[in-house]
Amino acid sequence: MSVRHPSESDPRAGRVLVALLGFLLFLVVAAAGTAFFAWSWVQSQFDAPGPAVEETVVVVPRGEGLIQIANRFEREGVVSDARLFRLLVTLEEADRDLRAGEYAFPPEASMRDILQQVREGVVVQYPITFAEGLTSAMIVRILEASEVLTGEIAETPPEGSLLPETYLVQRGTPRSEIIARMQSDQDALIARLWPNRADDLPFDTIEEAIILASIVEKETGIAEERPRVAAVFVNRLRRGMSLDSDPTIIYGITGGEPLGRGIRRSELDNTNNPYNTYHFAGLPPGPIANPGPDAIAAVLNPADTRDLFFVADGTGGHVFAETYAQHQRNVANWRRIERERGGR
Repeated sequence: MSVRHPSESDPRAGRVLVALLGFLLFLVVAAAGTAFFAWSWVQSQFDAPGPAVEETVVVVPRGEGLIQIANRFEREGVVSDARLFRLLVTLEEADRDLRAGEYAFPPEASMRDILQQVREGVVVQYPITFAEGLTSAMIVRILEASEVLTGEIAETPPEGSLLPETYLVQRGTPRSEIIARMQSDQDALIARLWPNRADDLPFDTIEEAIILASIVEKETGIAEERPRVAAVFVNRLRRGMSLDSDPTIIYGITGGEPLGRGIRRSELDNTNNPYNTYHFAGLPPGPIANPGPDAIAAVLNPADTRDLFFVADGTGGHVFAETYAQHQRNVANWRRIERERGGR
């Protein structure tokens, strides 16, 4: 009987080894395929339409971390799985980029869409409109009445220091921040307009320009009239004439609140009212409202006219005159219109 040397190969052992290696390769390929399938599935979930069927507003408070935010999104129904959302944030290395705020997520927003919106801080914006010609006290009342703003206003800002516009704010913005923004915007506007002002204006300072702009703002609400109204006051100042502006008298009586009636003769003659521009020549001691951009621009570059007077024309605008005789005829026409209206 022959004896096989140990070094000699056994065909059966070779076949077993090959089978074993093939099986191991199959396991590796299967595992890789499974991992690829799993990774593809995860990626598809990141981009799949979300569960929300309508726009959903979610408030992310300051100080919340990734786990809290992800759980909040799942609880509010904008993501289907908080763990998957956390995985996406981790893979994107965005955990430090998540911003607090109030978010309006569109219907079926994907996890990736939601992450992008929160990373960029695309929060809900609320418009707050301040009409031209409001006093600072009126603006403070509007701010205090807003339910989306927070904090208190320590004191009423100086009259004429705020730029009335429509401001977009997010929920939780401090009221004092809006005040600071309105003041900063007015400073920026003046910095742009002041160097290009007309020559030989009858005032020297920005403060005086704001005073006159506030009067123009209260005298007319028609944008195209403001340069001409400004010209009337500029011409009167150049001649040393009194401004004869009713809104200044009203401000001296009510602080800018509506008078609710006509000005009385006694109020026109009142020399104790420092805002009585019928009695005192020149500008009053301060602004009577917060003028808008158009009124400020009109004062710095008034129309090139010789007008010294204006009166209502019965259509919401005004008719202008260079001489007192012309003005008297215009006034008589306005009185006639008033009588006709009163007889209806």
